[in-house]
Amino acid sequence: MTLTIGVDVGGTKVAGGVVDEHGTVLASNRRDTPAEDQAGTRDTIVEVAAELAAEYPQATAIGIGAAAWIDAAGSTVLFAPNLAWRDEPLRDYVTKAVGLPTVLENDANVAAWAEFRFGAARDADDSMLMITVGTGIGGGIVLNGALWRGANGIAGELGHIQSVPDGHPCGCGRLGCLEQYASGNALVRFARAGARQEPDRAGLLLELAGGDPLAITGRQITQAAQHGDGVARDAFAQIGYWLGVAMADLAQTFDPQILVVGGGVIDAGDLLLGPTERTYRDQLAQRGRFPVSSIKAAETGNTAGVVGAADLARRI
Repeated sequence: MTLTIGVDVGGTKVAGGVVDEHGTVLASNRRDTPAEDQAGTRDTIVEVAAELAAEYPQATAIGIGAAAWIDAAGSTVLFAPNLAWRDEPLRDYVTKAVGLPTVLENDANVAAWAEFRFGAARDADDSMLMITVGTGIGGGIVLNGALWRGANGIAGELGHIQSVPDGHPCGCGRLGCLEQYASGNALVRFARAGARQEPDRAGLLLELAGGDPLAITGRQITQAAQHGDGVARDAFAQIGYWLGVAMADLAQTFDPQILVVGGGVIDAGDLLLGPTERTYRDQLAQRGRFPVSSIKAAETGNTAGVVGAADLARRI
């Protein structure tokens, strides 16, 4: 049995796990991320990996998935928006500190790989595309059975394709990015605006938020929508619409076998997937009798980062 170590690095936590060749997590650990401390974050990753390596000395390699842009060589963190990393040679540092070969990859890419190998796209043998819908939007692309990283290592930034010309300003510096219309932040913005404009249709949502539209949270929107709140359901319909439009464009560009929707917002289930798939099918209706990619919800959940990173490490 081949074992590898996966480490999932985010803005708030560093999660590690020992994973077998079937994608099963045999042991796990976790530390808080000292996000403002570049050296501290690096050393926390080493601590997590070294602890697991000591517990499972038969582990052969380490995979790291980080919320960051990674260079084409898969060795250096070029930039991390929620961490203090700039041009950080993380792969070689961890390799030397722990004594195991290490692979470094973007967090959405490792999640996509986990879904391709063990999750919703495990029956695909060639291609899949994943969009992660959380606070923002990420993505990962698998083509010809391998991650497609692009010429510079930073392909798959699907949240920053343009949905609305001259639309809402995005943190990336552009206007109208998909992230501004189909993310968790967009869901909250739509719901707050709806509650202000139509308070009579937002009774439960406003009750959960203490009567203040500006206090509405994503969790409250999901809860209210599950109980029929009109404004909350409209907010899901809006992000589902924009997500469906984008997925139709991506399907026509890449023609993958399967499209996967993941991230925290997927916990809302059909509240999101229903309008997403309806819009997607409507957008592709002109293709007539030609086949289109199916849409599936991600299955690996919170383990995706660890499992995907560990499986990529197995391929060093």
